[in-house]
Amino acid sequence: MRRFYLIFFLMVISAAQALPSVCQSPEGSAPETAAIGAPGLPDAPSPAQQNQPSQPSPSAPYNYEGKQTKRILGIIPNFRSVGVNETLPPLSTRDKFKLTFEDSFDYSNFIYVGILSGVSQAESSYPEFHTGAPAYGRYYWHNFADTLNGNLMTEFTLPVITKEDPRYYTLGRGGLFKRTGYTVGRLFVTRTDGEGRSFNFSEIVGNGAAAGIANLYYPGEERTWTKTGQRWVTQIGLDGFANLLKEFWPDVNSKLFHNKY
Repeated sequence: MRRFYLIFFLMVISAAQALPSVCQSPEGSAPETAAIGAPGLPDAPSPAQQNQPSQPSPSAPYNYEGKQTKRILGIIPNFRSVGVNETLPPLSTRDKFKLTFEDSFDYSNFIYVGILSGVSQAESSYPEFHTGAPAYGRYYWHNFADTLNGNLMTEFTLPVITKEDPRYYTLGRGGLFKRTGYTVGRLFVTRTDGEGRSFNFSEIVGNGAAAGIANLYYPGEERTWTKTGQRWVTQIGLDGFANLLKEFWPDVNSKLFHNKY
C-alpha cells in the first residue's frame, strides 16, 4: 500500500515542479496569506469571489486549471473535492448521505479497494487471513467495510451532528510546501455548514469511532487497544495523504495527462 501511494506522490512532485505559474506567486504580487483558516483561503471565499460565475461563457474556451474530477485516474473516488475558486451552497443531510453513498459505492471505489486489498495481501498485513484466493476475499471485504464504515462516520454521521462540511476545498495556489501544509491543516480545521470555522470533529472523532466499530469484524488478535489506536492514526494519516492527492490532482491531470481524465 505504501508503494501505491509513493508512486502517486512522485507524480505529484513532478507536476508541481512543472507548474511555476501555479505553485509560485507572480513577481510583484502581494504575498498570500498562509495561515490555516485565514480569510484568503478557498473555503472562506471573499465577496468578490462569490460574485464570480463558476462556469465560463459558452463562447469562451473551458479553463481546466484547478478543476477537480469525480475520480482520480478513474480509479480513486474524488466526489468530496471542490475545484479552485468554486463556491457551493451548504450540504443538507440528504446531500451528505448522497456524498457518502457516491464515495462508497461508485465503481471506482470497488477498483480502489481491490488494489488496496492486493497490496495488503502482498505485504501480509493480517497473517490471520492466510494466503491464496480466499485470503484475498477476506482482505477485500475487510477493506471495503473499513471504507464504508469510515465514510459513514466522517462524511455523514459526524458532519450531520456537528454541522460540518465534509468537502475538501482546494487551495490551488502558492508553493509546494504551502499547499502541503494546507492539506495537513484541513485534518484539524474544517468549514462548517454556516461557512464558519471549527475543529474537525468529523475527521478526528469520526475516524476514532470507525476504528472502534471495526473491532466488530476484525479477528480477535486485531481488537486490542493498541491495534485499534493504530487503525485510528493510520486512517487519519491516509486521509491526510488523500488530501494531498486531491490538492495536486488538477495539476497532475493537466500537466501529465493533458486533462485526459
